[in-house]
Amino acid sequence: MNSSSLFRLLLLSAIWGASFLFMRIGAPVLGPTLLIFCRVGLAALFLFAISTYSKQNLFVSLHWKHYLILGLFNSAIPFLLFAYAAKTVSASLLSILNATAPIWAAVISALWFRSPLTIKATLGMTLGLIGVGVLAGVEALTLQENGTIAIAAGLAAAMSYGIATTYAKTAKSVAPFANAHGSMWGATLLLAPLTWLSAPVMDLPPLRIVLSVAILGIVCSGIAYLLYFRLISDVGATSALTVTFLIPVFGILWGWLFLGENIGLHTVMGGAVILIGTALVTNFSIKTLFETPRLPTT
Repeated sequence: MNSSSLFRLLLLSAIWGASFLFMRIGAPVLGPTLLIFCRVGLAALFLFAISTYSKQNLFVSLHWKHYLILGLFNSAIPFLLFAYAAKTVSASLLSILNATAPIWAAVISALWFRSPLTIKATLGMTLGLIGVGVLAGVEALTLQENGTIAIAAGLAAAMSYGIATTYAKTAKSVAPFANAHGSMWGATLLLAPLTWLSAPVMDLPPLRIVLSVAILGIVCSGIAYLLYFRLISDVGATSALTVTFLIPVFGILWGWLFLGENIGLHTVMGGAVILIGTALVTNFSIKTLFETPRLPTT
């Protein structure tokens, strides 16, 4: 991984870590549904502008079902659940719960393809569960009412990412940018009817809320996807997976820096155990960062 790719990796980690900060700011004011509808809608419009400029076709007539499924499990459901949890749970904890996504993907993939998990993967999942237990147990004692439900929602969001990952392995091959662009439109269409059920915002939201929504949509979704797929192209999917391990670092940092969230010993210990477990499940090794990448075929 050269210096340019390393910079993109750190930038992407910082951006996705910040997404939990902005959900924490926006969800209590706008509600989860309206916040996430605006997020995916802005991302879809941003990526549409990019696709128009670069003349990249979505081939909607061929892949519309794929975009809807991917948009449902990779954006609509997890974004909504994280936004719901953000009304109660700290941005730091949300970013750590998000790191369990590869563990869920391994479990779901094993069940889907009926392939037994290795001892290493089983150990990793056990560590992941222990880490979640440490975090959930301590946080549940200090959180307000429904705190345990909020933590469960965060884990369910990570599980939805696992479903999307497993589905993508069996889906038709679609260009990475088209996946990002098409899934954002799919999520937007799926969430549009739900906005009628959300509580209306009676007053004009403060500027910080408007900016949070704009950054969530354009930066944390649109630009982040461009960075992520550029990384996959440059260094391969395995090295790009490192972003999963770095997101909690920035999620905790931004939460402490801008929201004044406390970083307790249980946060550090639980997060570290989860990351170690995720590394075991994904068979990740730091040396893969410096191996010669193999470009993915599409």
